[in-house]
Amino acid sequence: MPDPTSPFLDAGRLLVDLQRVSEIVQSFSDCLEPDAIAKCATDGLVNTFGYAFARVWLVESDRLHLRLVASSGMYTRIDGSFARVPMGAFKVGKIAQNRIPFLSNHLAEEVWVKDRQWAIAHQITGFAGYPLLVGDRVIGVLAVFSHQPLSSEFLEVLQGLCTTLSIVLDHATQHQQDRQTQPETTPFLSEQLATLLGRARFSLVGTERSLTDSLIYLLIRTAEVLRNLNCTYCRLSYGETQIVLEAMVFPEAESAAFRGTVALEAADALGDLRFAVSCLGGTLQILSDHNSTVLQVVLEVPYPSCLLGLPIRIQCRSPVLQMAFTHLAYLAGLKVCGIADPTVPIITDDVALPLDSPTQRLLWIADPTQALPKGAIAQIDLFITSTQLREAVEAVHQGKTWGIADLPSESQTLSDREQEILTLLAQGLRDRNIAAQLYISERTVKFHINNLLTKLQVRTRCQAMYEVSSRGWIQGVGSKQ
Repeated sequence: MPDPTSPFLDAGRLLVDLQRVSEIVQSFSDCLEPDAIAKCATDGLVNTFGYAFARVWLVESDRLHLRLVASSGMYTRIDGSFARVPMGAFKVGKIAQNRIPFLSNHLAEEVWVKDRQWAIAHQITGFAGYPLLVGDRVIGVLAVFSHQPLSSEFLEVLQGLCTTLSIVLDHATQHQQDRQTQPETTPFLSEQLATLLGRARFSLVGTERSLTDSLIYLLIRTAEVLRNLNCTYCRLSYGETQIVLEAMVFPEAESAAFRGTVALEAADALGDLRFAVSCLGGTLQILSDHNSTVLQVVLEVPYPSCLLGLPIRIQCRSPVLQMAFTHLAYLAGLKVCGIADPTVPIITDDVALPLDSPTQRLLWIADPTQALPKGAIAQIDLFITSTQLREAVEAVHQGKTWGIADLPSESQTLSDREQEILTLLAQGLRDRNIAAQLYISERTVKFHINNLLTKLQVRTRCQAMYEVSSRGWIQGVGSKQ
C-alpha cells in the first residue's frame, strides 16, 4: 500500500485499488456456495495485493460465534485455534459485535494480540478488519494481515469489497437454506418484486429470462430499499442487452425541506448498492425535478452473458482514466483482465508502458501532446461510447485498425520545407519571421502553408498542427514514426 505520508499518491492509488477490488468481485459474483465465495475473496486479496494472509469468518446461526470459512496466504487451514471465535472475543469478535472497522500498523504492540512473538517472528505489521453487514445485520468479518503498513485509505477499499461480498454471501446462504427447506419451483423475479413492493403499482415489460443469483439479489435488495422509501410505482423491463428497474417516489408532505430530506435518504439508502451495481457493469441514478416533488430511481444492468466478451487489459497513467475505461469496458460487455498476457490487447495512455511482447496490440487513448506510439492499431478518445469501444476491441482482435486515419500517399507526404515551416509555426513564429529565418519570401511561406493545409485536408493552421502532432510527423511537434 502507499506511504501514508503521501496523501496525493494515496488518493490516486485508492482509485486503482478499487478497480482491483472490482476484479475480485467479478471472481465470486456468480458463485452460489458461501464458503467458495469467501475463498475467492481471500484468494483475491492475497494474490492481488500481496498480503501475508486474509480470512473470512461468518456468524453462526446461534449468533454467538463466528466460524472461520476461508483462509488464504500463509495459512490456508480453517480448523486451527481461531476456527470458532465467540462473539465479542479477540479483535475479530469485537469487530463483529461492535460493527466498527479497525486498522493497525503496530500489530505486535496491540494488547489484544494473543501471541505477540508470533507477529514479530513473522514480521506481521499491518492488520485490518471489516464487518460484513447486510442492512443492520452483521453476517461476518473479513480480516487481512500484512508484512507492510496499511494506509488509512485501505478501509475505503475494504468497504467497497465488503459491501458487495456481504450481499453475495447473504444471498448464497439464503439460497442454501431455501434449497433445503423449499425444493419446489422458485417464483419469477417479477412476482418476488411485486410482493416486496406491496401497495406500489408494479408492471413488467418484456419476457422474463434467467438471471444470475447475484443480479437477482441486487434487484431484490433495491426493491427492499424502494419499499422503505414508500415507492408508489415500479417497472421491470427486460431489454435486448440489459435489464432495467425504474421506480417513482412521491414525497407526501408539501414542505420543500421535507422533500429534500427524502431525496437525501434515497441517495444514502441506495448508496451502499452503487459499488455492487458498478461491479456488474451497471448504473444507478437518482433523479428529481426542480422542487423535488418526485424522485426517479433508474437501475440498469447488462445481462450476465454480455459480461463474457473479448478480453482486454487497461493500463492508464491516470487512475481516473483507469476507472472510467474499466467501467466503460464492463458496459461494452468486455472481459477486463488483470494478468499480463501478450495475446490480450491493452488500452493505454502511457507511451512508456512496457509491453508483454513486441507485437502487443495497443488501443491508444488520443492525446494531442503525444504522437501515436508504435504498435497502436486503434485510437480512441474520452468521448467514445461503450458500443464504439466494443467495435474497436473487436477490430483489434481481428488484426484490423480502428479510429486511425489512413497513412498519406507519397503525393500527400509533407515536403522537407513544409515540415520546417510547420515546426516554426509550432514554435510561435509569424510568417515574416519564418521567411527571415529560412531566407525565403513571405509569399513563399504562405504558398507552402496553403499546400500543406490541402494535403492534410484541414482548414486552419491550428488544425494542421494538431493533425501532425497526433501523427508525430515533424520534430518539435511530435516524434516522427
